[in-house]
Amino acid sequence: MDDNDGQPAPDPIMARIGAAVELGRTGQQTRARDTLTALWEQIGDDGDALHRCALAHHLADLQETTEAELAWDERALAALRDLSDERAQEYHHSLQVRGFLPSLHLNLADDHRRLGNTDLAHEHLTLARHLVAQLPDDPYGEMIRGGIRHVTEALGRGFVGHLPAER
Repeated sequence: MDDNDGQPAPDPIMARIGAAVELGRTGQQTRARDTLTALWEQIGDDGDALHRCALAHHLADLQETTEAELAWDERALAALRDLSDERAQEYHHSLQVRGFLPSLHLNLADDHRRLGNTDLAHEHLTLARHLVAQLPDDPYGEMIRGGIRHVTEALGRGFVGHLPAER
């Protein structure tokens, strides 16, 4: 639904997700994780797909173990399967579901790399590489391309676990 300016109506859940993400960026990871976990419990496993995808995607980054991060990244990808372009564009007119895929597969590739699941890491990395061509040459696209290079190099060196620049 649009407001009088032709812009989508504010989404209070997405605003709460954004506020929690900001807490994490300011060093308050535990508070951010607790806030997002409580919000997930409110939304539920079958709540709005956009909310589930965004929340799980961000909650993955706040986990203390790679196993927990993988579980949340898998939830984000599962939620994306239920998300339509139309629903995403209710939040922001430029969003397309296919634009989320490179990042989600990149995250899964890195999770599996850190856990030593190199076959699964390569599978998700291949998908991310294929899908990244759909992203524009903008800062977001470059960030994902850089992440793909980073994980590719780590896998090529046979590196398992967190790299020195991680966490």
